[in-house]
Parts: sequence; C-alpha cells; structure tokens
Amino acid sequence: MTHAQNKDGFSSLGLSPALLSNLDSLGYHAMTTIQAESLPVILERRDLIAQAKTGSGKTAAFGIGILHKLNPSLLAIQALVLCPTRELADQVAKELRRLARFTDNIKVLTLCGGTPMGPQINSLEHGVHVVVGTPGRIRDHLGRGSLDLTRVQTLVLDEADRMTDMGFYEEISGIVNACPARRQTLLFSATYPDDIRRATAPFLIQPVEVKVEAQHDASRIEQRFYAVTPEGRNAAVAKLLNHFRPVSTLAFCNTKIHCRELAAELRAQGFSALALYGDLEQRERDEILVQFAGRCCSVLVATDVAARGLDIQTLDAVINVDVSKDTEVHIHRIGRTGRGHERGLALSLCAPNEKKWVKLIEAYQGGLADWYDLSELGPATGGPLQAPMVTLCVMGGKKDKLRPGDLLGALTGDVGLAKEQIGKISVFEFMTYVALDRRIAERAVARLSSGNIKGRNFKMRFLTS
Repeated sequence: MTHAQNKDGFSSLGLSPALLSNLDSLGYHAMTTIQAESLPVILERRDLIAQAKTGSGKTAAFGIGILHKLNPSLLAIQALVLCPTRELADQVAKELRRLARFTDNIKVLTLCGGTPMGPQINSLEHGVHVVVGTPGRIRDHLGRGSLDLTRVQTLVLDEADRMTDMGFYEEISGIVNACPARRQTLLFSATYPDDIRRATAPFLIQPVEVKVEAQHDASRIEQRFYAVTPEGRNAAVAKLLNHFRPVSTLAFCNTKIHCRELAAELRAQGFSALALYGDLEQRERDEILVQFAGRCCSVLVATDVAARGLDIQTLDAVINVDVSKDTEVHIHRIGRTGRGHERGLALSLCAPNEKKWVKLIEAYQGGLADWYDLSELGPATGGPLQAPMVTLCVMGGKKDKLRPGDLLGALTGDVGLAKEQIGKISVFEFMTYVALDRRIAERAVARLSSGNIKGRNFKMRFLTS
C-alpha cells in the first residue's frame, strides 16, 4: 500500500500549521517509510496494524495522529499508549511531549511500575490528556478506580509482540475492555506471528495492515557466520570479542539460563559483561541498562524478550550466540548495530543443527551467508576487554531535587574533571547514576566524597560489571 502524497512530506497531510512548524523545528522534514504508509490511515481514524521495528519513526507516526485530534480544553484521558517496559514508556512520553510543544498545556503522564503510586494518583486527579504506561501498572490503577479510560479516542499497543511474549495478554485484554468500543486502535509490532494475530483480532475493527520490510543496508552492516560445536559456543564468543574488540556488544542467547552462564564465564575471563533477562527486579534492570548505555559494561548478554525495549544508540557489534529460528527476529537483532551513518558488525555462531535456520535467513535476504573460520582469528592482544567507563551510583535522586546539572557542576567544578571524562548521567526517583572515565574514577570519587553536591553529602558506590 503506497500513497502518492509521500513526496510532499508532512505538509500534505492536512495538519495544523502550528503542528507542522513544530515538526519542522524538531527536524522532521521527510517522512520515514512507516510514517508515509501509516499516517494517512491514522488520520482517517481507521484501525491499524503496522509491522515496524524500533528506530523506524513509529512513535512520531502515532504521536502525530494522537495530537491531530486531541482537544486540549477537554481535561480527560483522550489517548492511551501501552508499552512493554518502563524504558520504552519513558522514551515514548518524552517524544510525545516534544511533538506537543506546538500548543500549551497538553499533559502527558507515564504510569509504570517501580515508582510510587501516590504521586501518579495525584497527577491523575489534576487531569491528564495522554497516558503512556505499562500494562501491569495501568491495570493496578483501573483496579483502584484512579484511572478513567471512558473518554479514550486512541489506543496504541506499542511493541505488541513483546508485550504478549512477556505474558501481559490478560492485562491488555482488561485494559482494552475499559476503553470505549468506539475508538481507534493502532497496533505496532516488530514481528506479527499468527498467534499474536489471533490474540489481538478482537481489539481491532477492519484494520488496515502496513508492513515495512525490516531489511538493512548491507553495505553498513557486515555479517559474518561462524560454524561452532554446541559446547564451543561460549569460548567462541570470547574469541570474537578479543579479536574485534568492540566497545559495546549485544549478545543474544535463546534462554535466560544461557544468558547467565555466558555472562558469568565472560566476567571470569576479565570482560565487563552483564546478563539481561525477563524476571529481573526493576531496579536491577535499570542498573544494567544504565551501565550498558553509559559504556560502563562492554557486553550485554540478553534474551530477545528482555532486549526488545532497549534503545542503545551506538552498538559496535551484535553477536547471535544462538541463531534465531525466526528470520525476522534475526533481522531485528542485527538492525541494532550500524544505526545512522555508523558501520555495524553482526557475528552469528551456528551449530550443525542450526544450518537450516541460516538457509531461511539466506532466502529472506536474497543472498548467501558469508562463512568465516574461527581458527583464523588471531590470539588476544591488548589484555582483557574492559569498558572505557565505570558507573558511580549516588544515593539520591529526584526526591532529593537532584538534577543532572548538579552532578556535572560538582564534577567539573569542585573535582576538576573535563567534560569528556564524564559520560551519561541518569537521575531516578531515589538514585542517580554517573558514567566516569575508568582511569580517573577512583580519584574523582575520593575528591567528590570529601566535598558536596548541592551543599549535601550523599553516600556513593561503584557498580561492578
């Protein structure tokens, strides 16, 4: 399905001049494929099933649709966006707030687990236009009667495949039933297998389907396949890391047990590696993601389900420790490297029983896999692969009125660090995480603990990976 109006960009869609000029100021000039394919459908208020991956521009597609028909003077929840994880919900809410800057007073609220209920209930009582949240916490609010969805015009299920994988189907079903029957439902999913198609069919009325092919620019992502024995997999991962020495690597395993084993083996060999899988506490998950995004951990070993909501901008390499049985999942995995104008590296380890899955990948990509021999990789040089940064955890956060600038000020002012020696600063409710150059971290913290941040002394510790 294509639309002739693609070439004219956003101005052909009948959006308000204020929204158009805000899109222009945010750098939205040409529509991405998913925007060009889905926006005309969304603006006609039809239901939609859109198959597109993270990074395709889908948030702006449904965000523009929501804002185009929102009535700011009606203080009621007019749109609900369901996301699988808190990280994704935060990213989506942030993007919606940027898109809504063209008009005053559009209130966007995130409702996720891992943060106290009280302030959320308080915000809801003051009135909200758009809610972005995770299914579990939205159901909690519905159960308490603190959330009224009877005025919802647009319901968005973002990364529907992942929410279903994570076992959220019952919650989603209950939430859908709390929304009006006369509404628009937009479903976005990276993959759309038959079981999810059947499960979500009752939520949609005569949906239009749009699929953006998940192919990648082969000239930017170098794919290499290596034959391994099942018992030689973990050793092969270490060999690849020592040879290519990527700063940030996402390694995919098919089970959480394998994730934990591989991360532990890599750590024992001196790599900074962490494991990310489904049933971690929210705080553990936050700390792992903060470390990986801040380049304080070289290798993140993850399952597909746990990694789906991640938005890590610069990934030097993806390693498929197990080949995925689902070709689209394989494409989705490797598409996380080589973003923007960067070059990416995708390394896949393949045991004899997985050759058949590689054949499917070859058919999908329309070309033969490039096979390489592990024995051709030279011995490790340059010592163990260590992340360039380490994470400092400060025992204070938003509730202590801490802001990123406070930490930056203390570190560049009192401690005397250069800006280049300070990485990502993430402030949560009760904790703040700062990435520091590994070479100066101990010294910097000794000076910081003897001084103060905003006139106060906070306890601090390093996170280990």
